[in-house]
Amino acid sequence: MDRFRAIVFGSPAFAVPSLDAAHAVADVVGVVCQPDKPAGRGLTLTAPAVKVRALELGLPVVQPVKLKTGEFADWVRAQQADVALVVAYGRILRRDVLDGPRLGCVNVHASLLPKYRGAAPITWAVVRGEIETGVTLMKLDEGMDTGPTFARLATPIDPDETAGALGERLARLGGDAVREWLPRYVAGGCVLDPQDSAAATMAPMLAKDNGRIDWTRGARQVHDHVRGMSPWPGAFTTARGRPPPATLRENRPPRGRARRPAR
Repeated sequence: MDRFRAIVFGSPAFAVPSLDAAHAVADVVGVVCQPDKPAGRGLTLTAPAVKVRALELGLPVVQPVKLKTGEFADWVRAQQADVALVVAYGRILRRDVLDGPRLGCVNVHASLLPKYRGAAPITWAVVRGEIETGVTLMKLDEGMDTGPTFARLATPIDPDETAGALGERLARLGGDAVREWLPRYVAGGCVLDPQDSAAATMAPMLAKDNGRIDWTRGARQVHDHVRGMSPWPGAFTTARGRPPPATLRENRPPRGRARRPAR
């Protein structure tokens, strides 16, 4: 089919393979990222991974601070995009933004929906001992990962695989899904399947204390917890009621790193 016009929303490294895939099949007319943020011990202002890659590809980047003024929705409409691809952007999009592209917004979600809706699907799938996960492409609505789906790519989870390693694999799988299915969606060749909300499970936002090990659980559950909490927030325990100093250092949340819904 002819190339189509697309906007890509994304921020972290997880979204980079999907950006590359969109660039391969579409004319990307804009890349939307979260603003640069302080990071590291020196609080150096650091660009999101998607911004870095977009600039390497010569693509225009916008980093809106506010999405609710109406000005951003006007910008989206002005791009005259056929579709927007949303991958771990980290902010909820309002209806006026979702309706801006001709065919709406398509999301790459890192689970086999309706399982693990929410901000941290990769971590919670590992923590809960799942043996399979994948990526799902869906048309976004105003709910939390509740939109109709049209593509699901599954992959097994190795019993010793960490959430970080799994996330890298799912990022590549997401790119594969975009390359194969986004052109079909734009061409009208996909059936949108409503999700069964009765079968939904949630993957809530992570906090540092989620890393605390519960020693009343079985060995397999503790093992799954430890690998699921890697790399962040990191699994930890206490000694005489206090975390060991090394644990405190290793599990300090990265400065400036948002823990918002991974849309």
